[in-house]
Amino acid sequence: MIYGPTLLFSIGEGAVVPLIPVIAAHLGAGVALAALVSSALVVGQLCGNLPAGWAVARIGERATMAIGGCFGIAATIGLIAAPNLVTLTIAVFVLGFCAAVFGLARHAFMTTRIPLSFRARALSMLGGSFRLGVFIGPFVAAGLLGVFGDPHAAIWFALICLIGVVLLVLLGPDPEKDAAAALARTEDSPMLEEDTGEAITGPVRVHEASTGVFRTMWRHREVLLRLGVAAAMLSAVRSARQVVLPLWGVSIGLDAQTISLVVGISGALDFALFYASGQVMDRFGRLWAALPAMLLMGAGFIALAFTHDTPEAAMWFALFAAVLGVGNGMSSGILMTLGADLAPQADPAAFLGSWRTLTDAGGAAAPLLLSALTALASLALATGVMGAIGLVGALAFLRWIPRYVPRT
Repeated sequence: MIYGPTLLFSIGEGAVVPLIPVIAAHLGAGVALAALVSSALVVGQLCGNLPAGWAVARIGERATMAIGGCFGIAATIGLIAAPNLVTLTIAVFVLGFCAAVFGLARHAFMTTRIPLSFRARALSMLGGSFRLGVFIGPFVAAGLLGVFGDPHAAIWFALICLIGVVLLVLLGPDPEKDAAAALARTEDSPMLEEDTGEAITGPVRVHEASTGVFRTMWRHREVLLRLGVAAAMLSAVRSARQVVLPLWGVSIGLDAQTISLVVGISGALDFALFYASGQVMDRFGRLWAALPAMLLMGAGFIALAFTHDTPEAAMWFALFAAVLGVGNGMSSGILMTLGADLAPQADPAAFLGSWRTLTDAGGAAAPLLLSALTALASLALATGVMGAIGLVGALAFLRWIPRYVPRT
């Protein structure tokens, strides 16, 4: 009940996302307009975090997930029946909104009920569930396309997944009640006191009252503007990797099969390290995952930027794609873990909504920055700039993680 709904939701989403431009093209969109329709998913996710934080604080994680799943069902029906691009764009936006609602509800649940001693491993597993779903989903979509020859077949598959999610959330065992009962039976577990960083004991209790999303943002503005911006830089570098690697392969003249193979290997390395990242964070501290990951990805982007016109460009492309995959895998779960560490333990949802809005904004801004720099200068310069952002983010983590997330 903790990871199952997450995996099922992400498999359905992973099956849909690659086909959104295809469906838009069938409705008459050109390349630029199809890209704009696809971007509605990221915009919806960005807009969904703050309302999701408000909802979780008032009606609980389970009810919020069920409502988000129902709206996701409506969105997939809209994708199937969309008669024009406007309807399709609205459906894609709602799907992204629901993904944010679903993700934040599960994040808030884990924050309040997972002991600090293995919080990073638990949240890395949650991140790994998302990654596994996004990894499996496109292959399922490809198989359905091969059988039925219609992109809507994958949307029907996503609809079945979302119906299964809602049924599992509503009819399965309630993890909120089970976790509360387990905390009542077990010994007190050490947690970090919210303001001082001192260790305290006792199970975490969720207060009924909520301080509100915007009041929470103002109260925690210092950490959000410092460590939150560093986290947004990490999200931007991660997002840039997904854009740069395919574009770089095309730019140096590789065929689609080779590019897909290189990107697939990079993704496999990324996925393989998700649990190791949690182990490192729990054993040695959050900085030991965040700093090496940012240094690897920042240095990898900068080094890749100098290889575009070399005779061995294809070899360097494969090498640095692997480096970026390892760096991204080392950071698996770090954003959720830092958010959980920083959130007020009695009422985390509003803070997590603000935190996830910042990180999602970084991820959404990276493709826009890359496009602008590539149009104004070159892809190599844009890649180098993303590497510089990664190194600046590494310095920010080095400065602010020891201050706000003490190794206690």
